[in-house]
Amino acid sequence: MPGFWDDTNTAKKVQKQLGQLQDTIKGWEDDWDELDETDLLLEMAMEEKDRDTENEVARSLPAMEERLAVAELECMFSGEHDSNNVIISIHAGAGGTEAQDWVGILLRMYLRWAEAKGFKADILDLLAGDEAGTKSVTFIVKGRFAYGYMRSELGIHRLVRISPFDASGRRHPSFASVMVLPEFDDTIEIDINEKDLRIDTYRASGAGGQHVNKTSSAIRLTNLPTGIVVQCQNERSQHRNKDIALKMLTAQLYKREQDENAREQESLGGDKKEIAWGSQIRSYVLQPYRLIKDHRTNYEDGNVDAVLGGRLDPFIKAYLLWQP
Repeated sequence: MPGFWDDTNTAKKVQKQLGQLQDTIKGWEDDWDELDETDLLLEMAMEEKDRDTENEVARSLPAMEERLAVAELECMFSGEHDSNNVIISIHAGAGGTEAQDWVGILLRMYLRWAEAKGFKADILDLLAGDEAGTKSVTFIVKGRFAYGYMRSELGIHRLVRISPFDASGRRHPSFASVMVLPEFDDTIEIDINEKDLRIDTYRASGAGGQHVNKTSSAIRLTNLPTGIVVQCQNERSQHRNKDIALKMLTAQLYKREQDENAREQESLGGDKKEIAWGSQIRSYVLQPYRLIKDHRTNYEDGNVDAVLGGRLDPFIKAYLLWQP
């Protein structure tokens, strides 16, 4: 196509989309070939009355079924940035120490989900709680369709349980907000003027080795026109932390721009709730009964331990089927 490479950003986008489509097609072809081979193997085993081979085929079916379920789920990703890596921030809300402990539970749930997917997760910034748990944490998950999966988690998450921090053994509700943003590459153009940034350096407070804690490698960026603040203390290099913080700021500015456009088209509001305290998207009830319910899709799961252990795909699928 003449002139294709004249517009570098467009060319990069097309190349990226082509690569994603090729990966999807190859995945389906591989699954189809495996299914065809399994069918042939089963047919031969039945003809020869080979019980061992029949059992071998039976043992391979659950893994095949799981791969096909993942392929089916990925076919639902239609958002512009669904294929991107994802930046997730969790902040404690109402509930004091109990809410800060809830942030830690949610972080563990998402990290276990990422691990089960074979994705890579890195904590970018963490502010520990006063007594226990975590006040806030920001981390990045890198993997195929990471943002497509995780965008269903945006909103307020509510926990109801008997608090381990209450000597009277009373039941407590606590809240945490989850912000989900795509990580952008250089094909997304967001104009960030260096003059509009306040850059602060400080010593990292978390784990990371002697070098991290003894030098001012952590970075805090404040975008003065909007008041948006991001920070990163994950890397030993101040320069690297600044690069990551700029990506985080780009994502937040992009979301702000999208939110402003959405407000101009209020007809798109539908049944979705505001991201505000008291308008939770999901409740995790551990007492007086055990149930996790998504209030948007009405999907429920009584196996609380499995979900908190990272089994989120059923909730994600229900959300993808529900979304307008």
